[in-house]
Amino acid sequence: MRAALVTEFGPPSSLVIEDVPDLVPGPGEVVIEVGAVSINFPDILVVEGTYQNLPPRPFVPGKEAAGRVIAVGEGVDRITVGQRVLTLVEFGGYAEQVVVPEALAVELPDSMSYEEAAAFGLVASTAHLGLFRRGHVRPGETVLVTGAGGGVGSAAVQLAKARGARVIALAQDGIKGELARRQGADLVLTATAETLRDDLLAATDGNGVDVVLDMLGGDFLTQIIRATAWEGRIVIVGFASGSQSPIKPGHILVKNISVVGLQSSDYHDRNPELMRSTLAEIFGLFDQGRINAAVDITFPLDKVADALQYVKDGKVKGKVVVTTGLG
Repeated sequence: MRAALVTEFGPPSSLVIEDVPDLVPGPGEVVIEVGAVSINFPDILVVEGTYQNLPPRPFVPGKEAAGRVIAVGEGVDRITVGQRVLTLVEFGGYAEQVVVPEALAVELPDSMSYEEAAAFGLVASTAHLGLFRRGHVRPGETVLVTGAGGGVGSAAVQLAKARGARVIALAQDGIKGELARRQGADLVLTATAETLRDDLLAATDGNGVDVVLDMLGGDFLTQIIRATAWEGRIVIVGFASGSQSPIKPGHILVKNISVVGLQSSDYHDRNPELMRSTLAEIFGLFDQGRINAAVDITFPLDKVADALQYVKDGKVKGKVVVTTGLG
């Protein structure tokens, strides 16, 4: 099989495509013939060697993959050969095959393509866990989604609307803002950190937003805290602005604001049953036509370095997907 390997840490162009032995399942494992895998921003950090969790080299990066089960190991009883599945993993997705524990394989609905599944997996589960498990979004509340033109942001806008929330989307520019608008955002802002507080308060009659899913951090988060409602909840997902400015506790204290973090990939290791049920709910909404996969562009496996660079350059509007030509 072909696989993209990190042999030396470096820019996306340092990835090498090689032929490696086919995979064999151990007890409790399944082998998936990969049809599609998506690009996630942490993959860039993995390739560059700056991610917090790195395996010995050489290794295959890639945190999710969709495809068809081609072999199962001893003791596997839920998943069968031929099933179409999605898996979320720490590493291994950028290849024509991936081997995973049975617990990490989630059945796909017939209506969902491999490309759509790969585009949904990590970002939609991150958005779902952030909004509902960590942020406790309720119908009728106002939700702010930052980074709304990216993968997690696109999924979050749709999921919050499906739950009955009013959604304010903060996008990098007008093009990404239009994507958020098409996905159901009630209001789209392209505000700077300096104007964000005033814009949010104006949009909420001075009350502030109830729940925030924040991918930006830095000065944006500082202003968001000042525009969060009494008993509001802020879920920190990332620091795409490049800054981790210290949080001043005064506004958090006087308005009883909760600030929590979300490292969504921990859930597929610590609580795979929760991850499967989360994805099953997401797939159900897709099957009903209430949410869709925001696939921006696809690349073949031998162009995976170009796909990573596309995301790194900030060109992405939704999700970038790599296909293998299999499945």
